[in-house]
Amino acid sequence: MSKLFFRYGAMNSGKSTALLQVAHNYEERGQSVAVVKPALDTKGHDQIVSRLGVSRTADILLAPGEDLRARVEGLRHSRPSSESALACVLIDEAQFLEPEQVDGALEIAVFDNLPVVAFGIRTDFRRQAFPGSLRLLEVAHALEEMKTICRCGEKAIFNARLGESGMTHEGQQIMIDAPGVTYEALCAHCYLGSEQRC
Repeated sequence: MSKLFFRYGAMNSGKSTALLQVAHNYEERGQSVAVVKPALDTKGHDQIVSRLGVSRTADILLAPGEDLRARVEGLRHSRPSSESALACVLIDEAQFLEPEQVDGALEIAVFDNLPVVAFGIRTDFRRQAFPGSLRLLEVAHALEEMKTICRCGEKAIFNARLGESGMTHEGQQIMIDAPGVTYEALCAHCYLGSEQRC
């Protein structure tokens, strides 16, 4: 039986880069992958974009309410018979999946015997779980933390939202490429220290 993997980390821990490397590894061996991107992630439009400058067009741009398993099955049937059979499903920014879509990822692994590797962050700028990440933590066969460092050199675990006046806890959970808004991965000490100064 194949498995559902959740590889999570704070922002800038190399999740998209790792996804692109996994895709390359499969394809270098003549195997086909399905790369999925939630449509809620508007950064790069339909592209998976790595901070290293590498990008790739997503095979599936998954809108809210769409059935992930049905979309993957449709992709399998639409590919020419000359292409190799689908060997793996890779999901970028998996925190933006709906819980039902995560359940679809689990069904792909269990019933369709395709490994599914989801990459994403656990919590938002308020340290609250994204619904997709929470469901992945509940049902994934395997969890793997991807590490990055804070400005102080310690392991970063939180994602701070920074506005014009510093760290903020206001606003929508999902705010991508908004003017004047940036994010920074911080360790607990720096995050909580900055929070006290807000």
